[in-house]
Parts: sequence; structure tokens; C-alpha cells
Amino acid sequence: MRKTEQSIERCKTMSALQRILGGKWKLEILYYIAFHGINRFGALRRQLGEITESSLTKQLRELEADGFLERCDFHEVPPRVEYTLTDLGRSFMDVIAYMKAWGDENLPGEK
Repeated sequence: MRKTEQSIERCKTMSALQRILGGKWKLEILYYIAFHGINRFGALRRQLGEITESSLTKQLRELEADGFLERCDFHEVPPRVEYTLTDLGRSFMDVIAYMKAWGDENLPGEK
């Protein structure tokens, strides 16, 4: 596509949101932590089912780096780590709840 003077400028906010939340599992991870109290690595992995350990680790680290999650390492054997929402993550939960309600209402077979 050739750029012209009439090209619409890309929305920086939506681009940033896509970059931050564009991972395959990120919305589901945030949903289960926020609304189902699933905050341990193993429980998240079981809930998501198809995700690999490396993918879950990567997605959790990215959400932590972007300020949506906080990681608490209890320094125990066996290892125990829990994830909780930060203030930024909690502020996003109304959006997630709305998206879930919209999906339940409008996506076929998702009710």
C-alpha cells in the first residue's frame, strides 16, 4: 500500500494495547487471575490446558513487565509463586468484564 497525504495516522493507543495484550493467552490469564482467583503457575496452566510451560512463563513475564501483574516468590521448596493484579491490572478489569459480556451476547456458541 502506498502512503499518501490522505493516509490515516495509526492510533498510538490501540497500537500500544495490541503490543501489550496481543499475546495468545494474555487476556485469559488476566481473566482467570481477576475473576476466578487462579493465581498460581500450576493452576493457571491446568486451567488454560493447551499452553506450554514456556509460553505461560513468557506471557506472565510480559504482563509483569508491562505492569499488569505482580509476582510474589515465597522462596519455598517446592517453589511457590503467586501472581496478583497491580493497580493498573485491576483498572483494566472493567474492560475484560465488558469484553466477556459482549462475547457472551454476540459470539455464536459462546454463551
